[in-house]
This record gives sequence, structure tokens and C-alpha cells, in this order.
Amino acid sequence: MTEFWLISAPGEKTCQQTWEKMMTATTRPNTLSTNHKFNIPDLKVGTLDVLVGLSDELAKLDSFVESVVKKVAQYMADVLEDSRDKVQENLLANGVDLITYVTRFQWDMAKYPIKQSLKNISEIISKQVSQIDNDLKTRASAYNNLKGNLQNLERKNAGSLLTRSLADIVKRENFVLDSEYLITLLVVVPKANYPDWYKTYETLAEMVVPRSTELLFEDQDCGLFSVTLFRKAIDDFKHKARENKFTVRDFQYNEEEMKADKDEMTRLSTDKKKQFGPLVRWLKVNFSEAFIAWIHIKALRVFVESVLRYGLPVNFQAMLLQPNKKNMKKLREVLSELYKHLDSSAAIIDASMDIPGLNLSQQEYYPYVYYKIDCNLFDFK
Repeated sequence: MTEFWLISAPGEKTCQQTWEKMMTATTRPNTLSTNHKFNIPDLKVGTLDVLVGLSDELAKLDSFVESVVKKVAQYMADVLEDSRDKVQENLLANGVDLITYVTRFQWDMAKYPIKQSLKNISEIISKQVSQIDNDLKTRASAYNNLKGNLQNLERKNAGSLLTRSLADIVKRENFVLDSEYLITLLVVVPKANYPDWYKTYETLAEMVVPRSTELLFEDQDCGLFSVTLFRKAIDDFKHKARENKFTVRDFQYNEEEMKADKDEMTRLSTDKKKQFGPLVRWLKVNFSEAFIAWIHIKALRVFVESVLRYGLPVNFQAMLLQPNKKNMKKLREVLSELYKHLDSSAAIIDASMDIPGLNLSQQEYYPYVYYKIDCNLFDFK
């Protein structure tokens, strides 16, 4: 279970008392959750107007940053292809797994200096994550293009004999080349029709070279036969072949074109291998950056909402709870009982009512500050 509840409650005489009260309520007699203090530094408060505006902006930024984190994680899974089971070990934050990072969260003073205003810090994060989002689009587009071109070539070299490339099947000696009168055609014949082919191919047109057919290749359903005839009999032969369920492939032996195709396949395959390592490294680094930014956004939201709800001076304890899955309902009840005194109106407000200024119908409302952090978003099987 990697869902966390990030909550805050006002300090009693001290913040330590708030922490101890919550610990007692959630761990005795039964352990309803595993709890951690969530350290938020002394940030600049600013004016009430700014805080109210920032509260809405941070909600949007939270959703945006979360979406970028998910996109980077999902693209990591796409790029690793057959090694998807290794995705989780590549999704780290500051070199540690996500649960460890969240439960031991420390504000990054270097990236997000607390001497800056809250608005400035949110703008730093917004700019940083927007850059990651744009870079991801550019890199993904280039890699997907390369991968798509390679897959198209690979598809050409696989599949049914009716559609696949024949360049890696046929050889120069299978053809009569440079003849003014003769030409070699390639014909796809269903396996069940082999006897018919051998019996009739010489009579499908007037000028077929006797005993000129050769089976060059077979797949599960069909065989590829060569046959040599006079050029002026091509149309008649194709027409009669079609009537007999034999398919003449439109193919001309051209060594230069075939070599160009093979060279292109080699080039694309080499390019993909070259780009794979740097791309995975970029995804690892930028997943970490985006996830760290996301948790800092959560910290900012807790700070802003706590000041708006509990007032000044700043005096609240932020706490991270990891609920036991079986006890989530009970935990919610215990917290509501513990903190119901914080908001007497909470007991009488029906969340389904549409009250101007209170956007309750969009989300659950609790008397304490509450945000969910769901690390299950990044579980890949």
C-alpha cells in the first residue's frame, strides 16, 4: 500500500503535542497507520490576498506536475519495452525509492530557496517542470519516429509472403537477368495448391519456360516459387495465375535497392541503440526532478492551506500517514473525531450542497488540512 495522507493540524502548546496526540489516536490500541513527521521549513507567509490566490494556483500546478511525473514514468516503461519489470528500480527520487523519499522528506534549500516568496517558489517549480514536459515531448517524438521507422521496416521483412519484403529471401541466381526476351516472376502459392501449381504453371501462358519453376521459400501457409517466361506473356500469365489462386508478386531484382533497404535497417537499429542509453538516463534524472518538485508542491499546499485555516502566527504540525489498507475507514473516523473541534461548520455542511465560495462537491472536505500522495501511480508490471 503506497498511498499516503499528508495532513496538518494546529500546534497545541507545542507542535510535538499535536504529533503525540495524533500518534496515540492512530496507533493505540490498534495501529491504523504508519506515521512520519513531514518537515516544512519556515516559509515567507506574504499577504492574505496572495495566499488565497496562491491556493488555487497551487491546486492547478499540483495536477500539472503530477501529470508530468506520470508521463515520464509511463514513457520510461514504453522505452524499456521487454524490460518493463525494471521500470520500478529506475523510478527513484534523489537516488532513493519513492516511499523513502516521501517519508524522509527534507526541503531542498538549494533548488527552492525559502528566502524567496511562496509565489516565486511556485513559479520556479512551474518553469522547471514545464521545461521537463517540453523536453519530453521533443525527445519522445524523435525516438518514437526512429522506432516507428524501424518497426515499419521490420514489419516489411516479416508476415505473410503475400505482403512481406522478399529482399532477404531471394538471391541473384534465382533470376534470369539482363535478357531482352526472358523474365523471372515470383509467385505465391498456397501449400494446399502445390500439386496444381506443378501441374499447370507451364500452361498458364504460351511462352513459359518448361521445368523453370523452383520453390525458394515457405512460410506456414504458402510457398514462394520462381518461374521464367517470355516478357510478352506476362499479362496472360498473371491473369491465368489469378484465376487459379496463384499470386504473382510485383518484384524486380535490384541489388542497389535491396542493399539500401538493408543499410537503412542497420542504420536505424544502430541509431536506436545509440539513443536508448542517453534517453533512459534523461528519463531517470527528470523523473527524479519532477517527483521531487511534486512533493515540494504538496508541502507548499499544506503550508498555504494551514495558514489560511489556522491563522497566524504560523503554528501547525504537518504529518504523513500511511494508512493500513484494511483500516482506512476507521482511520478517517478517528481523525474526524480528533480534529472535529477545528471546524464546527464541517459537521453541518453537506458536501453535495452547492455553496458559493465553497467548492466542496469537487472533493471530500475534512476539518484538518489533507492531501493524498499516491505512489501507486508509478507501479508498472
